[in-house]
Amino acid sequence: MNIVDKAIGAVVSPILGIVDKAITDKDEAARLKADITKLLITERSSTLDARMQVLLAEANGESWLQRNWRPILMLVIVAIVANNYLVAPYLGAMFGVGLTLPLPQSLWDLMTLGVGGYIAGQTAERGIATWQQGQVAKEQAKAGRLAGEIDAR
Repeated sequence: MNIVDKAIGAVVSPILGIVDKAITDKDEAARLKADITKLLITERSSTLDARMQVLLAEANGESWLQRNWRPILMLVIVAIVANNYLVAPYLGAMFGVGLTLPLPQSLWDLMTLGVGGYIAGQTAERGIATWQQGQVAKEQAKAGRLAGEIDAR
């Protein structure tokens, strides 16, 4: 859950609590809370769609640099981290020299987000593939069961 989702949750929970206190009719309160939640989900979805469109435009861009600047940035940050925590300490221990490069907190956060996004994307992709395989197996099982019932008759 990112900071935006946490902020939305922090705002929405008190609002839904106020709805419960202000509206005595439980059905009306439930409808109003559902409407508020639906609006927030729709807004969040449109924001994610806009981000997706930007990423798709970059991925389908005509320029090689336009398509690859994000992975290049991640590789540069990973190279700085590898230098600072692997290469420089060993060079310092063996030869007494080791150059470390400062990595601002914002770049560290960006790398964490990039790697986390990659891992989350891979997890989601595998989860969807597994779910789809389960759905296919379920349909095949139903078809097999129906075929067995037809043969039995």
